[in-house]
Amino acid sequence: MKILIVYASKTGFTKGIAESIGDKLRQRAFQVDIQEAGAVRDPRGYDAYVIGSALYMFHWVKEAKEFVSKNRSILAGKPVWFFSSGPVGTKSTNPKGQDLLDVSVSGPKELDELSKWVEPRDHKVFFGGLDGSKLTGSTGFMYRLVMKSESARESMPEGDFRDWKVIEVWANGIADALQPPATPVSTSAD
Repeated sequence: MKILIVYASKTGFTKGIAESIGDKLRQRAFQVDIQEAGAVRDPRGYDAYVIGSALYMFHWVKEAKEFVSKNRSILAGKPVWFFSSGPVGTKSTNPKGQDLLDVSVSGPKELDELSKWVEPRDHKVFFGGLDGSKLTGSTGFMYRLVMKSESARESMPEGDFRDWKVIEVWANGIADALQPPATPVSTSAD
């Protein structure tokens, strides 16, 4: 079975999650290709898809949204999983006490629209990482502007907060869902 993992990452943390998922699926004997969302030339010919994006201001990166939109006819009816990486830090809840890994809290805000197009089997939010020195363009400009605030620096600490065990469990869940059911072995004599 062939699986395409597509990711959109600005600083490499989401790419690392995609690669980890790919490694776990390969260990379970799946054929896996991993491609950056903006570089995918032809997504046809795969049996299943895993699509992930970094979250910025509760939104997926543009290239991930465009990949799903542009390829929704290919993705529709296929097994699809979404993941997002975004919350950073060591706290599991926000100041309101909401779970940061709850999709309704962390996003992406366009999840309802994306899900309507392809009906993913699951969407998982993972803790990600933040390295502001790697952010460029308007995202980098906004980051540097926002980080002048002490409260922003406290709520968006830099570092790598990915939980590899949680990522592994989720990847194994995908592998389990894609494994064909075992053929029952007859134990009675004919």
